[in-house]
Amino acid sequence: MGDRLRHAVRALRHPSYRRFFVAQSCSLVGTWIQLVGVSWLVWRLTHSPAWLGWTGFAAQVPILLLAPFAGVWADRFDRRRLLMVTQTLSCLQSLLLAALVLSGTVQAWHCVVLAGTLGCINAFDTPVRQSFTVRMVTDRQDLPSAIAMNSFMFNLARLLGPSIAGLLINAFSETACFLVNSVSYAGVLVVLSTLELPAASGVRPAQGLRRDLLDGVRYAARHAVIGPLLRQLALVSLLVAPYVQLMPIFAGQVFGGDARTLGLLIGAAGAGAVAATIFLATRHGVAVLPRLIATGGMTAGAALAAFAQSRSLMLSVLLMVAVGAGIIITAASTNTLLQHTVSEDKRGRVLSLYTMTFLGLAPLGSLALGHLAEIWSAPATLSCAGLLCVAGSVQFRLRADAIVRALAER
Repeated sequence: MGDRLRHAVRALRHPSYRRFFVAQSCSLVGTWIQLVGVSWLVWRLTHSPAWLGWTGFAAQVPILLLAPFAGVWADRFDRRRLLMVTQTLSCLQSLLLAALVLSGTVQAWHCVVLAGTLGCINAFDTPVRQSFTVRMVTDRQDLPSAIAMNSFMFNLARLLGPSIAGLLINAFSETACFLVNSVSYAGVLVVLSTLELPAASGVRPAQGLRRDLLDGVRYAARHAVIGPLLRQLALVSLLVAPYVQLMPIFAGQVFGGDARTLGLLIGAAGAGAVAATIFLATRHGVAVLPRLIATGGMTAGAALAAFAQSRSLMLSVLLMVAVGAGIIITAASTNTLLQHTVSEDKRGRVLSLYTMTFLGLAPLGSLALGHLAEIWSAPATLSCAGLLCVAGSVQFRLRADAIVRALAER
């Protein structure tokens, strides 16, 4: 086990990546603190599932629309400077949100607009940050470790951020969440400005933007491995991942709790995601991953459906651990298989489709589930979504052996 763990974290031997990893980890914790703070603020102002759905929609839908263009920018401009711009803008967004709350003028629509603003910033920040890794990890043999560590970084923040947010909201107010997040960007900016990196080598698309994008979409859709993987990831992103936006309803109405209860539930999902990341990072080989993806989808869907009907907080926390583990097993395994399978000349476009599918489709699910919860109820909505995910994942499992054979032929 010790050898496996050392194998998983070998990217940290690169000084530039190690410094960025620490700074970015702190920033991501701040991001999750703000995410929970915004959700609780919207719920406090409106007590409306629909408003929660619109907030989640606004925060993530820009990734669906803008990520491909951000990928082109990442290839044409200096990625470090682009990251410094996006981090600075994110800091200013947090400060503006804090100012609105402190002044007592904040309204629900302010939260939606500012969530959309941050979503536009993240639509450029996410693909640029992913492509920036290759400049910090100079040994290409260590790139898989860096990808695993990036996933671990994100999910550790999911574990810590909501719990800290619950404590801050209970002790102070949502304003503390936004101020803490704004401060967290300072470390990233300092590290970015002082990194010693090899010279950047810009790679421009060989054809026009429209033709490049269409070629990438056609390639992914027709590919025997990539197409099914992206479709299964889309199922989980639409039906299970939007659970975050409805968590204030369960924390406040179902369990009669406060922001600490909300942090506990979302943090439990983060704990499951961290455990799943460690499990995947220590594995060798990719042949088992299609079956793991099917298992992850079935686990996440079944656990979400059971959570929706649970009235025991302890049981619900355990079920949220399973939800988080199932989502990240699906997403991280898909990322690994895409990196393993894709042609080098299509890598950027396929990974942008991955980003759009994993992060960009979730807001559509947030919007739909938020309005369905308004019409039916939050428990009924999540139960139906979870069972649909189970059904789709069973169908994917029936095709998993064919995907394994396609992998072996490449």
